[in-house]
Parts: sequence; structure tokens; C-alpha cells
Amino acid sequence: MTLCALFAVKCQPLAPIRSLYRQRRLTQALSNPMPQPHLLAPATATHPGNPGLLGEIDVVTMEESRRVMGAFSRRDHFKVVLVVEGANELHYATRSYAVSQPALVFTNRLVPYSWVPVEGSGEQQGYICGFTEPFLQSAMRGVSLKDSVLYKVDGNPVYLLTAEQLRYLTDGFERMRRDLATDYPHKYDLLRNQLATIIHEAAQLSPASGYPAVATNAAERITNLFLALLDVQFPVTAQADGPILKNAQDYADRLAVHVNSLNRSVKEVTGKSTTTHIAERVVHEAKTLLHHTDWSVADIADRLGFEYATYFTRFFKQHTGRTPLAFRHPVLN
Repeated sequence: MTLCALFAVKCQPLAPIRSLYRQRRLTQALSNPMPQPHLLAPATATHPGNPGLLGEIDVVTMEESRRVMGAFSRRDHFKVVLVVEGANELHYATRSYAVSQPALVFTNRLVPYSWVPVEGSGEQQGYICGFTEPFLQSAMRGVSLKDSVLYKVDGNPVYLLTAEQLRYLTDGFERMRRDLATDYPHKYDLLRNQLATIIHEAAQLSPASGYPAVATNAAERITNLFLALLDVQFPVTAQADGPILKNAQDYADRLAVHVNSLNRSVKEVTGKSTTTHIAERVVHEAKTLLHHTDWSVADIADRLGFEYATYFTRFFKQHTGRTPLAFRHPVLN
């Protein structure tokens, strides 16, 4: 007699629960912004080689991403996803894409997006490559990924593939995985060139057609995008992972909307100005850094995007009534 029968309880089948849990982990791995650490494990744990490039690139299968979650969530991290099997809906900024066949998908943390699995489509299979822009810079010959059609908010993130293109790209991702696992001293040069080749190949493909994302109204949609983009600017870390966006114009440029439209929408929906939202978040982050790190005021000012420490001190006192040092050492003041 089973334990379920013995105690007269209704047992929940484990297979569907495990399947749902695995799918949830994959969705977290693909989506952005994410409430949990990113899927890609720190390279220090798995990849020998040039220590200066540890954590700059990783390549995992979707099967691996269901089992392992790591920390790969810096602002300058980009992702290339090769979808081999399964179906999902990608909500990317103000548009949505049905990814129901093999596809190459490009995402980065400065554009809010999320993946939603299509019910009944089975487990998705494929590859995820995460990398930093500095890692790829030399191979891209000065082309900024943030401004490329593959990664900007009004660009084309999804490219549907033919069977021949899928075979070619699958081979490329497998080569990167093999090279990453070796001790070859120049493996990062190989990886850089292979990744650049994939990106250049995608630039020659015809992008998939998106459709307007389901949303309440234009003002709420723009506000939600702004707040999501504001959230991924933080927390600030010691790693040089790119400057934060500093003002309403920076956010408007990144979201591909006019700054007046952004300001009007945010004020209408939240009752506070765009500038107020940004300032409150910067002040909160500054307090956290002053309280929990030993960084100098100059270092904190620099990491928060202030050109001079005096500008940061003036800003902080204007919003808190105290200087950064007075906040850090209240007893002495």
C-alpha cells in the first residue's frame, strides 16, 4: 500500500510539477528584468583560461539553464538565444513576437522584455549565449551593440530560421561550447570571432514581424517600460558594467520615445515626474552605497554618473538635507 493510500491523501503527480518548475527556471533565464539571479554561472567556477575575461562570456543549453541559475546580470550583458524547439511569446518593449519555430533572438538588459511559454508546446530546446559588450568590441570594429538594429528598443530582435540556417547556427553554438571548455590559451579569440560571425549573419537575415504588445493604453505602456528600465540600472556594483542612465532624455532615447511624451505619460500614470523617479532611485542607491560599502564619496559619485564629486554632494544634500559624509558618519556630525 502506498503512503498516499495509507493516509487517505490525494497525491499530486510529480512529473507535471517538475515540468512546471523546469519551465519556470528557463523562463527566468530568458526573461529580463528578473527577480532572481541570472542563469549563467560565474565563469570562475567552470572555465579556466585568461583570468581577465572570466565572466565575460558563457554559453549554455536551455536544458542546462533549467538546472543551474548563476549570476550574469550586469547592465552591459547581452544575450543571443538560439531557439531549436518549442514555442514562446516574446514581449519586447512595446511589441510582441510569436516564436513558434527555430529562431535567433537578441536581447539585452537595457530593453525590458519577457518570455511567456506557449501552453502545450513542450519544453523548449536551444542555446543561450551571454556576453559583455567589451568582450566583443575588438571583433565588431567600433560598432556599438546598444545602437545596432539587433539590440536597440526599436530594432529587430527576432529572426526566424530555415532548416539550413538552423544547422549552420547550431554548429556555431556547439563550437563555442567546445572552445569554452578547453584550456587553449587563445580560446577567447575564437569565441569572439565565432560570436561576431553569428551577429553578422543575423544582420543579413529578414527579421520576424512583431505586433503591438497587449497593454492598457499608451501612457501606461510607456510608464511601465520606463520603470522597468529604471529598475535594471541598479544595484550599482564595483564592476565596470557601463554607466547608468542619468536623466529623462537618456531614458527617452533608450525607449525610442520623445522626452515630452515620456514625461507626460509618467506624470499622468504615477503622479510624479520622470526626474523625481530617477532622483529618488539614485538617492536610495547612494544611501545604500554609503551605508554598506567603504567606497569613497568620489567613487560613489563616479559610479552613479556624476562628473564631479562636488555635483554629487550638492545633489545628495538637496534631497536629504545632509552631505554624503554626514549621512555615513552621523555620530561625528
